[in-house]
Parts: sequence; C-alpha cells; structure tokens
Amino acid sequence: MHFDLHYTDTKTKARAGSLHTDHGVIETPIFMPVGTAGSVKGVHQHELKNEIEAQIILGNTYHLYLKPGMEVLQGAGGLHKFNGWDGPILTDSGGYQVYSLSGARKITEEGVKFQSFHDGSYHFFSPERAIDIQRVIGGDIIMAFDECTPFPCDYGYAKRSMHMTHRWLKRCFDQMEKTEPLYGYEQALFPIVQGSTCKDLRTESAETIAAYPSLGNAIGGLSVGEPDEDLYEMTDLVCNILPKEKPRYLMGVGTPVNLLECIALGVDMFDCVMPSRNARHGMLFTSEGTINIKNEKWTKDFSMLDPNGTTFVDKVYSKAYLRHLIKSKENLGIQIATIHNLGFYLALMKEARRRILDGTFSEWKDIQVKKLGTRL
Repeated sequence: MHFDLHYTDTKTKARAGSLHTDHGVIETPIFMPVGTAGSVKGVHQHELKNEIEAQIILGNTYHLYLKPGMEVLQGAGGLHKFNGWDGPILTDSGGYQVYSLSGARKITEEGVKFQSFHDGSYHFFSPERAIDIQRVIGGDIIMAFDECTPFPCDYGYAKRSMHMTHRWLKRCFDQMEKTEPLYGYEQALFPIVQGSTCKDLRTESAETIAAYPSLGNAIGGLSVGEPDEDLYEMTDLVCNILPKEKPRYLMGVGTPVNLLECIALGVDMFDCVMPSRNARHGMLFTSEGTINIKNEKWTKDFSMLDPNGTTFVDKVYSKAYLRHLIKSKENLGIQIATIHNLGFYLALMKEARRRILDGTFSEWKDIQVKKLGTRL
C-alpha cells in the first residue's frame, strides 16, 4: 500500500493523489460511503460501483462484531467475500460507537466495557482486541482504537483522554507487529488525532501521530457538535502538522460544504452517514442546493431530481414521483434518494479532483459553497 501525491493547489492546500491498495486504487480527494452492518443501506454493490462510482466503502467494527459476529466473518473469508464488495474497505475501530454509548459503557486504561444495544450483553474492547477484530473483518485500512471526546469537553478531560488515546495507539501498533493479515493482502493501520477543540492538545496529538510509521493518518473527535469555525480551525491546524506524503482522513465529516472547505485545507478522505441517513428522511443534496422532498412545493414538480446528476435515478425519476414514494413510505423511495445523495457526493469529489488538477479549484469551490449551502 502506498500514496502518490500528484498535485497541490497553489491558492489553497487542496491535494489530488492516489492511494494504492491490494483491492484497487483510490483517487483522492474521496468520499467513502458508510456500510455500518456490512452494507450501504438500500444500495446494491453493482449500484455502488457502477452508478455511484464508489471507490472504497466503510465497515463498522462495533456492529459487525455484534452481528454477524467474528466466527461468521472469518468463516466467509472476511468482509469482502461476505458482502461481495471487491474494492477497498476501511474499518473503524469501534471507538466512536463506544463514545455514543455514554450511558452503557465504562472506560479504563485497559479498554472499554460496554453493553450490546441488541440484547444488553456485556463486551470488552481493548486496543489489542480492536486490532484482532479488524484483522478478522479484513479491512484494507483499519483504525487505531481511540476515545472520541464530546463537545463541549472539559480541558482536563480532553487532555487525559488524548494521552490515553496515545498510549492505546502504541498498543495498537504493537499488536499489529505481533499479528498477520488473515486473507493474504496488506492491512494499513491509521492513527487518529484527538484533542477536542483545544489548539495545544490538537498540536501535541498531531505531532505524536506524525511520528508513527503509518501509511496514513486520521483526524477524529470533530463533527460532534462543534461550530463549523472550530471544525475548520482544528482541521487546518492538524493538516499543517501531519506529513504531506501521507493521506489525511477526516472522520465523520460532513455536509457538501464541509467537504469542499476541508479539501481546501488539505484533507484527502472523508466519510459520513449524512447522505444516506438524510436520504431516508427525504433530504436531497443537489447541484443547486438542498431539497426536502417531503415539502408540498414538489407535489407537481415533474422535473428530474437533479438536471446535473450523474446517476440513473437523476435521469429517470421526477421530484414529484420521489415525493410520492417517500410520503407513501415505499422502500423504493429511500433507495432512490440514497443512490442520488451518494452519487452526488462522489461526483462532487470527482469534480473537485479535476479542478485541483487543472488549477481552477479555488474559484470553483467558492461558487459551489454558496450554491450548495442553499435550501431550495
């Protein structure tokens, strides 16, 4: 696995590169659809590849560990063979899900004890266990086990949590050294920068992470309720420290505007549940702005979902028809909306890359940010 940085924009810090994995090449900047339980909700693999043009998808360690479980996944030969996706996969470590279960978990230096949301049973994740589980799942890129702090966060807690995340990181790398991939292809461990919205902590964490011999680095603990100004400030600070020759992955971000602004700050990789989750509630991201398809104004609007859309659903289905499906609670409506939103996100990344390479990114980005932040 290796990363080639092809070009950096002269007016911003936007980058175009290629991340090579054993399951294919990922052209950056890239958005990664989230497949929580082994699938991107409501989307077939052939649609992901041929219509949405996804290059990499995510698997969720916490959810896959609980169901279908490690015995099933290892018996299948890993997540690639289990779900039929032959492209690259990134798996998170379970740290964010543990964070979201604040009422049903206990954090110690050794790791985290938590309750299953399925049946209330107790389980334990240590840094070593998180690595072992991700070996079984078989992601091409796997994440270090960390603690994601909330926002707002007390400075003392953020500092203690960050240092524990750093100690856990060493244990993750040690476990990687002691173990081997299970399915005959390379797995790369990405460390995660933490430190809440505290400049000194983010600086210290980024410097600590930058010293590790990783193939890429991640920025975590953002998009947890902080204002966009804090998101951009922390991202900019960290990108100025992380090595230029390695890909930078901003976890859990965000809106189309967030993505464009953070590409301009030097981020290469993104993931977020927003395009698929919002689709299930009738919220569409389009080239002219955001649409709530449930609104009555679309009842007799027979224009296509997005005249500039890239997927087949944009060329076949009208706003009126999709509104009818969503209001009628037809499953097809959710599927159409999800394909549209994910297709829009991936097309936005593809165009951003093209603009970076031809030197027009900065001007194009400023125009897009104004349009995409509009509610129609």
